[in-house]
Formats: sequence, structure tokens, C-alpha cells
Amino acid sequence: MPTQGEYRVKHRLTWAALAAATAIVAPASAQTAPLLPLPAQMTPASGSITIANGAGIAAPAADQGAATAARLLADRVKVDRGLTLTPATTGPIRFVRDAAIAGDEAYRLTVTPRAITIAASGDRGLIWGAMTLAQLLSPDTAFGKPVRVAATTINDAPRFRWRGLMVDVTRSFQPIDTLYPVIDTMAAQKLNTLHMHLSDDQGWRVEIKRYPKLTEIGGFRVPPIAGGQPGPKVGGFYTQDELRKLVAYAAERGITIVPEIDMPGHAQAAVAAYPEEVGVLGDRPPVGHDWGVNPWLFSPSPRSMTFIKNVLDELIDIFPGQFIHVGGDEAIKDQWQRSPEVQAQMKALGLKTENQMQGWMISELGKHLASKGRRLIGWDEILEGDVPTSATVMSWRGEAGAVEAANKGHDVVMSPAPNLYLDNIQSTAGDEPPGRIGLQTLEMVYGYEPVRPGVTAEAAAHVLGAQGNAWSEYLATAKQKEHATFPRLSAIAEFTWSPRDKRDWKGFVERLQPQMLRYERQGIAAADAAFAVTYALDGSKGDVLRGKAPKLALTTQTGAGTIRYTTDGSQPTARSRAYAAPIAVKPGQTITAAAFASDGHALARPRAFDATRPALLRATGTADMVACPKGALGLRVPLVSGQSGDAPAYNVNIFDTCTQAQKMPLDVAQAFTVTVARLPRHYGLAHDYKALREHFAVTEHGELVMRTGGCDGTIAATFPLPDPDTAPNRFSFTGTFAKQPGDADVCLQFTSPLSDPFYTVDTLQLESAK
Repeated sequence: MPTQGEYRVKHRLTWAALAAATAIVAPASAQTAPLLPLPAQMTPASGSITIANGAGIAAPAADQGAATAARLLADRVKVDRGLTLTPATTGPIRFVRDAAIAGDEAYRLTVTPRAITIAASGDRGLIWGAMTLAQLLSPDTAFGKPVRVAATTINDAPRFRWRGLMVDVTRSFQPIDTLYPVIDTMAAQKLNTLHMHLSDDQGWRVEIKRYPKLTEIGGFRVPPIAGGQPGPKVGGFYTQDELRKLVAYAAERGITIVPEIDMPGHAQAAVAAYPEEVGVLGDRPPVGHDWGVNPWLFSPSPRSMTFIKNVLDELIDIFPGQFIHVGGDEAIKDQWQRSPEVQAQMKALGLKTENQMQGWMISELGKHLASKGRRLIGWDEILEGDVPTSATVMSWRGEAGAVEAANKGHDVVMSPAPNLYLDNIQSTAGDEPPGRIGLQTLEMVYGYEPVRPGVTAEAAAHVLGAQGNAWSEYLATAKQKEHATFPRLSAIAEFTWSPRDKRDWKGFVERLQPQMLRYERQGIAAADAAFAVTYALDGSKGDVLRGKAPKLALTTQTGAGTIRYTTDGSQPTARSRAYAAPIAVKPGQTITAAAFASDGHALARPRAFDATRPALLRATGTADMVACPKGALGLRVPLVSGQSGDAPAYNVNIFDTCTQAQKMPLDVAQAFTVTVARLPRHYGLAHDYKALREHFAVTEHGELVMRTGGCDGTIAATFPLPDPDTAPNRFSFTGTFAKQPGDADVCLQFTSPLSDPFYTVDTLQLESAK
């Protein structure tokens, strides 16, 4: 099977050949036009205009905003269509100011047989009009060819003012250069807010000149290990100059960057750097490498509050936007409860609970920001402390907090888990990268509505909008983050911009297809999961080996295109057999399929169902294993935390290291090899530590205990686990099962102590007994 990169190159040439002989007319109706997000109003007219290489763009000479929009249009069209548009005093494309168009982000785009005119009163409106035109000029697979645009008038403005993405550069640091393409891609779809999560337990990522140890110490951590000696420190940070350049670049494209310094919780990196200034109990922890909730808090003392305000002042100088995010989430109060100093401060302030103490702290920071002309925004836990209505609430713990906040008069931004958490996997395929195993498909994201039931009509105006959150505990590389973010961010772009009554899933899927090609041309590693073929076998793998020919159903999440397939392992093409009904599977086949658009290009890379004997006798941890009773596989984690490239990943239950391979054909083969992986136990469980399940170990480092017939079945084999400090983190055991009458579940349970790393199953491979 070709690599994804080889597949893209091959099919890009095919697509170009299909369209090389003709110019394409961009469709004129809103639902079929190649536009994301869908415009508010689109009125078709008669005729069309052809835009070819070298076409001129005219903008008023003294209008810097129009000149910028014209340049951004030319840059976008060069990448997406391969056409060069040139600045000119006259030309078929014109930018004009129109004070009658109300709203900084509103615009009007008029296409006639003689000219294309983008009009707006504000700079952002000109930019968004330019991005709409760029999409009209890249509606198909043709590249470098002229394009005819049907006459139309688009009157457009956003539904919500906050249309955003949060990037977590703290858990998995990424070089600042990797953020520029993300900004370009956001702007191309009229997203206007980039929220940067800049501090957490695992790192401090912004240079603060007054407190250099925040980055010297807090910017780097020792990585977690699964045995042996730890490697060198990892991490990094952004200088203030780097961030100012990024802020300016984003602003030029209509995007505001909102910085976040999380407090009072998620403070371990800051406390590691300045325990005497901001710590509660005086200890100096290491910079954290455990994901989850850790106990270190910022102190609410005068010295700590002065420190925090000084930090905020430097942030204000770097980020000129209206909002400064102060976190407020997951601050367990054990340190404050055990601190005589904090308890005395609470008593002096007349506060009865630690939540009220947090509310006081957030309110004080809000006053400080207000004195500097800025607004405080925080996660929904800030409501627990009765903060003033001037504080804006970002709701992540479901939606109840947002409903409460809006009805109380707070502005709110919707970013609830799991709906808009982009680190949730987007398909159940075994090739999904690491993340949370809480399926959030493209359609599920598209269906989200920011104004929730329970928000009164009057309070609906307080819903500023929504954003997707791309947390990076498990997404280590920029490409993994792009895969998780796009194209689901296209869905967020549409439901935050387009009128609610015009949203249409099927229309969105059609309009997303040219956008997927734009992603490719932009070098964005967008996931094709929504268009990928998935397989469902009506029976077991053992039934195939027994010659019963169970039926295999093929489908995709979107239903777009025509599924075409082969049964000999070759790659399907637009001329391969079309799927019409479930396929009878015979031993030895490899069924490979992909969905194809009407013009013949594949909508996703092919996926295969392997019905060869080794594959039918195999269960893998990512595709076939399920949790043991009373457990749940909650995470898909990499073999090595923070690994720099794509590598094995494993579905795990961090509370109970026990999984099952279901319906294994134990009548067909009784010998086996089980390959296991040892993973770091690096999870800050806070008060959830009580949910950990420990199995009794009868050897020093525990065992792998295998049972047939499920977790209450017969013990088939027991393997002592090696010393984690000397053994590799992947290794195998071999053995045999007693023959069974048919299919049976195989339970694989590890009894390693909770003080050791934990284990999971990579692969269970059955083999014929020798």
C-alpha cells in the first residue's frame, strides 16, 4: 500500500489531468458553492466572469487595509489554485470601502460579467470577502487553470463574534513556526480568535522578563519513563519578540490572539521556578510530567498576587487584544486547606470556603485587568467563587455553567467537553493518532449549537460564540495536532459564522470536498476519517476461517461519493467495482476500498480489510481489544510520551490494566504470541486515585495473566513481568491454549504494582500449533 504522501502525489496528478482541458464554473447557489463557511445570503445572477493568470487586483492606494486584503487574496489563490493575481490600478477584482455595510466583519461580494467587487466598512470585512473569493476561485481539482465564476451577490456577516481555536503549546511544546500555517488556515475560513494555552503544570511557555526563571526552569521538564533512566529535559518557550511577530501576523489576517496563564491551579511549573514567590507550602516540585490534575496552586498571598499582576502586565504589553485568560480550572484546594497562611487570609477577608478564596483571587485579577483596559476570561469554575459579571466565562465542563453564566449576565464562550474537544478521536479506526477515546465525529461537531436550551432570549446575546480546544497531552507533533483539528475546525467555522437555519449537513459535506483539496495544497495534515471506508463484519473472524463467508458491510461517516473496492489487495480506482451490497468474505482475500467523487478523485486514502489467515488470527490493542468488565478504555496513548513522530499507540484504561480480545477462534489455532508494551504511569489523578484497581502480584514485578472464556474464565497462562529498569518497553510471550469448541474471549490482565509503570497489549497473534 502506498504511503499517504505517495497516494496524494499520485492522485493530485490524476485530478489535474481530469480538469486540465476546461475551465470550471463555480456553482452559484449557496448550498452548492464551494464555500466554507456558508454565507448568510447569496443571490445568483446571469452570466459569469473568467479569472486567469495575471488578473489584476485594484485597491485604493491610500487604503492600507484594502491593500492588505488584496495581498492576502493573491497569496491564498496562488496556493489554492496556482494562479498569480497582480496588484494593479484597474483590474477585474476590486476592493472598495462602503460605510453603509454595518459591522467590522460584514462584507458584500458582487460578481458580474465585468468585475468582482469586495466591499466592506471594516478591515476584517475586506479580509473575509477576500477569503470568500479565494474559495470561489478554487472550486475544483484544476490547478493553474483559469476559472469562470458565476455572477452572484453575497451579503455576509458572522452569527457570532468569537469563532476560535485553542492550541495547547504547553503540554507538548511546538515551535512557533508551526503556528503560522494554522493561522493562515483559520483566516481562510473566517475564524477570528486563537487562544494560546501558555502555562500549565508541564511547562511555562512565554518569556517574562521580570521573572526569567519561569522559562529557564519552568520551560523544561524531565520526560516520564517506563523504566530505566530518564532522558534529557524537553520543552521550550517563546520569546516576547517571537510572540509579538505572531500577534502582528495574526492581526493582519483578522485574528486576535488570546493568551492564557492558568491559575490558581495547574501551577506546578511556576511553583518549580519561584516557590518562595508563588508557592503555598514552600516546597519546590519538579516541573510536572504527569497529565491530569496535580496539587500545586498559586498562593493568594499579597506577594503572589503582586507576582501574578506583574506577569499579566507583561502579557498585556505583548497581546493587545481585549481578553486575557486566567484559567481557573481544576484547582483542587488541598494545599490551601492545609496552609495556615491561606486559612488566616480567608478569615481576614471574611471568606468561608476555598472556592470563595478563588473567587476573590479572580475578582482581584479582573479589577487589575480592567484598570489596564482589558477583560478577564476564565474557565467555568470561576463561577464557583461568585465573580462579578464583568468576567467572561469559557464553559468546558459540559454546558450547565454556560447557561448559568449567561442568565446571570456574564458573556460566555462555548468550548464544552467532549463536544468541542479536538483531542477526542474522530473515528474508531486503528490508525487514529493518540487522544481521548470519546468519539467526536465530524458530523457530531457540525451539529453543535452554541446557544443552549435554558439560555433565555435576553441572555442569548451574551453567548459570544464557540471554539474548539486542541489539548496536546497525547498529540506530540504539529502534524498530529493538525490531524485532530482539521477538518473538524471547518465545522466549527460554519456553525459559528452561518445563520442557524441555513446549516445543512449534506451541503456541508459537498462543500467540504474542495476544502479538503485546499488543505492538501496548504500542507495541512487534515484527517480524512469522515470520508474513509470502514468495515463491519456480520460474524466473527473465525467464521471466515471456517468457510462460512460472513458478509462485510462497507460505509463512510459522510456517505459522500461512491465506494469502490478490490478483493486482491490492489489499490481501487475510479473504475473499480462499485459497492452495492455487503460482500461475502473468503479466506485469503484483502478487500481494499475508497470513496470516489463524481469527477473520479478519491475522497480519502484507501483502507483495507485483511482476510488473510494471519490477520484473522490477530487482535490488536487499537482496533480489536475492549475493556474488561467494569472498566473503560479512556485514552489512546503513544508508546513514548512526547515522541517526535508517528509511532505505535495503545488504547488503555489507566485505572485497570486489563483488556479482552473478543471472539478469538480457539478451535482453529491454539498457539499464540502476545506482544505487550510498558508505558509510563504519569497521570495526576488527584482525588480519583481511589479508582485505581490493583491486582495481587505473586512475583516481584507482577505478571501477565491470560484467561480463556473472559475474565472469569480458565487461566491459560501466567508470565512473570521483567524488571522495568532493565527490560525493553516492548516484548513478547509465547504459549498455547487448550482447544475450545469455537470462538472465545481472551482476557489479558497485568498485575504490576501501582508503583511501577503499567502495561497494555500490543498484539495477540494466534498461530497453528506445531
